[in-house]
Amino acid sequence: MMLWQEWWVWIVGGIALGVLELIAPAFVLLGFSIGALVTGILIALGMVGASLPVLILIFAVTSLVAWMALRKVFGLRRGQVKIWDRDINDHS
Repeated sequence: MMLWQEWWVWIVGGIALGVLELIAPAFVLLGFSIGALVTGILIALGMVGASLPVLILIFAVTSLVAWMALRKVFGLRRGQVKIWDRDINDHS
């Protein structure tokens, strides 16, 4: 059995990416972390095959969906952008 077919490898990878997200917060690694965790859970439950292309596809799709959901929930809110109407160098 290859290493990518082991459920615990995906879970450990997801946790590692989550820890890296804590060190460098940017909401980029958190989507990958969620994708790896979901992939690991699906493998552990026996819901997906052990083919590498299938696992990468599941990881990519769940990471993208997680990133889009995080962006929707924690992203820029309407009216949150500050619009400057005068320059700091104007002396009036």
